[in-house]
Amino acid sequence: MFKDIVYTAIGASVLVREKVEEEMQKLEAKGKIQTDDAKSFIESIEAKGKEEDEKLKSRAKEMIKEIIDELGLATKEDIAKLKEELK
Repeated sequence: MFKDIVYTAIGASVLVREKVEEEMQKLEAKGKIQTDDAKSFIESIEAKGKEEDEKLKSRAKEMIKEIIDELGLATKEDIAKLKEELK
C-alpha cells in the first residue's frame, strides 16, 4: 500500500510538471513570457519538487523505522549483534 502511495505521488508530480511546461510553452508562443523566464520558472519548480521528494523519502524512512520499532522486528544490526554474541 505504501508503495502505491509513493508511485501515485511521483506520477502526480510528473503530470503536474508536464502540464506546467505545456502551459509555459503556450505563454511563450503567445509572447506573454520570455524564454529565459519560462526556463527559470520550470527550473525553480523542478528544484522545489526534488526538495519535496527528498523530504517525502526521509519521512517515509522515519515512518518505516517507527513501525519496525513498534512491531518489535529485528533489524540487520540486531541480527548481526546476535551473531556476534553467539560466536
